[in-house]
Amino acid sequence: MDDAAIDYGAVFQSLPGMVALLTPELVYADVNEEYLRMSGRRREDVVGRHLFDVFPDNPHDPAATGMRNLEASLRRVLTTGRRDAMALQRYDVEYPGRPGHWDERYWSPVNAPVIGPDGDVVLLVHRVEEVTELIRDRGGPGGDNAQVLEGELYTRALELQELNDRLRRAHAREREVALALQEAMLPARRQVGHHGAAVRYRPAVGALHVCGDWYDLVDLVGGNRIGVSVGDVVGHGLAAAGVMGQLRSALSAASRVAAGPAQALDVLGRYAHVVDGAESATAVTTFIDCDRLTITYSSAGHLPPVLVHPDGRVEFLDRATDPPLDARPDPRPRPQADTTFTPGGVLALYTDGLVERRGEDIDKGLNRLAESLVRHRDADPEDLADAVLLELLPPDGATDDTALIIVRL
Repeated sequence: MDDAAIDYGAVFQSLPGMVALLTPELVYADVNEEYLRMSGRRREDVVGRHLFDVFPDNPHDPAATGMRNLEASLRRVLTTGRRDAMALQRYDVEYPGRPGHWDERYWSPVNAPVIGPDGDVVLLVHRVEEVTELIRDRGGPGGDNAQVLEGELYTRALELQELNDRLRRAHAREREVALALQEAMLPARRQVGHHGAAVRYRPAVGALHVCGDWYDLVDLVGGNRIGVSVGDVVGHGLAAAGVMGQLRSALSAASRVAAGPAQALDVLGRYAHVVDGAESATAVTTFIDCDRLTITYSSAGHLPPVLVHPDGRVEFLDRATDPPLDARPDPRPRPQADTTFTPGGVLALYTDGLVERRGEDIDKGLNRLAESLVRHRDADPEDLADAVLLELLPPDGATDDTALIIVRL
């Protein structure tokens, strides 16, 4: 059964636990049937209203802090974009239709973010486990057994939090190692400085999101020529960084002896076929002849380079695109194409983290990139690269790695 055949609205309403969807302003967007049943509310009493208008704090009992704790948890999720599991909470819930009459309830909430295409939290999933009857069966809300049970649940919550913290630290350590490995295998700035080029690499946000994006610039044999390439390995962490290093080194070596970029990608494709983890990797390479004022290019499933002419005309180099590196069991010659440039133009190569956004057509991202390059085309390559990243990447970081090369022609 595919997604189109599943009625997710019906699934949401049939969930066995209490689940609510809240906006970032903590207004109810929707609730499931179990939430209404267990809370004793009608849908019109809840949806469209602020959470704490529906469930206010008990003004007569300062010890009833559940609502305040819940608000702090929801704010943490909005700020961090991460799920927050709360310890067992006591709530004083006002009886529906009986103002001033309160019922002591025990709920165990979990709050999770729903991330939108731009990386922001667009909804909060608020799930509640009702354990009031369990506590009352153990001796009543004030009994010793209830206190023991509450203490046990709280201890388990702390243990889970500590486990999560350890996992985050381990993931952060893996991220540091992968970043160090990735940076060590990418060409140093001093290798490309004399070409009038600027390079940028920005890792994705999140401990596990170090990916396999890479770039390369090499001096080519014969004439005043350079090779400029970018690529992307599917996957995350140390494994992706290792595959990235192998492919970058192989393409760098192949470009120095190949007759053109298509032949260099032919060689790289055959190599990728025997490298574990290189499945679906993409790359694009350009050979720039500064004497003949030509760019020869070939792409293995990668997004097209952008050539901005001095007059502001934009040309996407998309006439020589082929499947990814390891897409064919029997590789065959790849296509390549040529274009001309005028001194003073700008060539940009990049990876998808710069232009792709979830739920958005890729053409919108490509148009944003082109507009930014045109707007800043007269800037120094270093300033131009910084301006493009500032305008295209989300302020709190992208969810995918980004590599960018700017070459002043």
